[in-house]
Amino acid sequence: MRGIWLEGGSPIFRNDLPDPPAKDGETRVRVDYAGVCATDLALAAGYMNFAGIPGHEFVGRAMEGPYEGQLVVGEINAGCGVCYDCTGPGAGRHCSQRDVLGIMGRPGAFAEVLRLPQRNLLLVGEGLDPRHAVFVEPLAAAFAILEQVPDLRGRRCLVVGDGRLGLLIAKVLHASGARVDLAGHHPERTPEGIGERAGLLDNDTPPSSITERYPIAVEATGNPAVLQRLFSWVHPRGTLILKTTSAQPALLDLTPVVVDEINLVGSRCGRFEPALRALQSGAIEVESMIHGTFPLREAPAAFQSAATSGVLKILIQCQDHELSS
Repeated sequence: MRGIWLEGGSPIFRNDLPDPPAKDGETRVRVDYAGVCATDLALAAGYMNFAGIPGHEFVGRAMEGPYEGQLVVGEINAGCGVCYDCTGPGAGRHCSQRDVLGIMGRPGAFAEVLRLPQRNLLLVGEGLDPRHAVFVEPLAAAFAILEQVPDLRGRRCLVVGDGRLGLLIAKVLHASGARVDLAGHHPERTPEGIGERAGLLDNDTPPSSITERYPIAVEATGNPAVLQRLFSWVHPRGTLILKTTSAQPALLDLTPVVVDEINLVGSRCGRFEPALRALQSGAIEVESMIHGTFPLREAPAAFQSAATSGVLKILIQCQDHELSS
């Protein structure tokens, strides 16, 4: 099987990887497209000492089972299926026995074929551009905020970070009826209807100069240095949602959290259904975020492109046929 092997920080194209064998309760998926995200770049930079096939944002066709031949996406956390964490609202995202597609213990989507439990798969339908379906996984992470902090309609929210995830979060919160401001380094990316806070992340902007504080703020920069500054941008008894991880630990003074009684909310993966519905209905636009498509054999170059400043989503086409974009 052809795919990308990542070890020691260097993604390498290989054509000798083992095909995932058939396994009871699991379905093999022939991958059409996979997306390069910040987690993949972090793994390439040494995060988790990863070795294996990365990639977890994908769309492809089921090779067997009830969805055989149909276009599917898949939840990336593969739990045991029987514990409380699997049968409860978490849907296996915190199962102690889980593995995670392309991240922990399970070969990922930067290959011709992957394998996931059948219960993890969702039908895409033929009306959605397969390239757009790649966004279901990161968009689900954005929708998770609506479950953790409900009733956002009319409330003021600050999203800090205008990269891949930050843009999706801003779009989801705006679509939910929140009044959203977006802070980043690329004001030209700010979607229609969303406020733009130019200069908020400039290194020479002291926290004391921020005169406007928010009841809800979302950290989506992946930069641990930003987190300390964010405390001063949140109202007392406000909520700060932490949405990204970093290979570098952050040294924080938590005094403002105590003094201002700030609620810290960790937020990781989300349910796929609302994200898939939003893409199918056109409620969330993602075409403008696709900045390039590479064939699988050029995946190392795709990683390099995805790491370039200003680039949003890079897709990898995993089957050996003509690129559609």
